[in-house]
Amino acid sequence: MDDDDFISKTRRKRQMTDLQRLGAALVELSPEQLARLGLPESLHEAVLACKGFNKHEAIRRQMQYIGRIMRNLDAGPIAEQLAGLQGPSKRQTALFHVAEKWRDDLLADPDAILRFEREFPHANAHRVRALLAAAHDERAAKRAPKHVRELFHAVNAAVQEHLKAS
Repeated sequence: MDDDDFISKTRRKRQMTDLQRLGAALVELSPEQLARLGLPESLHEAVLACKGFNKHEAIRRQMQYIGRIMRNLDAGPIAEQLAGLQGPSKRQTALFHVAEKWRDDLLADPDAILRFEREFPHANAHRVRALLAAAHDERAAKRAPKHVRELFHAVNAAVQEHLKAS
């Protein structure tokens, strides 16, 4: 055996575990998402079969089988497609955090509304100002944060719209 072809037992096990994890991620997808991936038929059927199992041992064995099928495939493109499916949720989370930061800034700094209007000219500034005033009144009266939530939704809509426009 060539030294170039040698793969340690530890590395082989790690690769198999990685393939099983990728298979587990495939099992978590909806049938529609699975169909969009264009998986080889044997892998697609094995993943769908695993979704039907409810016994731990049966699922474990099926996951090993999925990993065994994936050994004979180039798993790189499958992993990339899976990351692409999961990517938008990460982006949405980041946008959600941007909107939360804007809401907090608007509530804390009276000058933030001017920055917000400059950055998001398409936003309904009148509505945001009205919600901001109502949110301040609400906090002063120590009432439930109904208007704070509405302010967040208005800011989040502006952030989402800004992303689509750019």
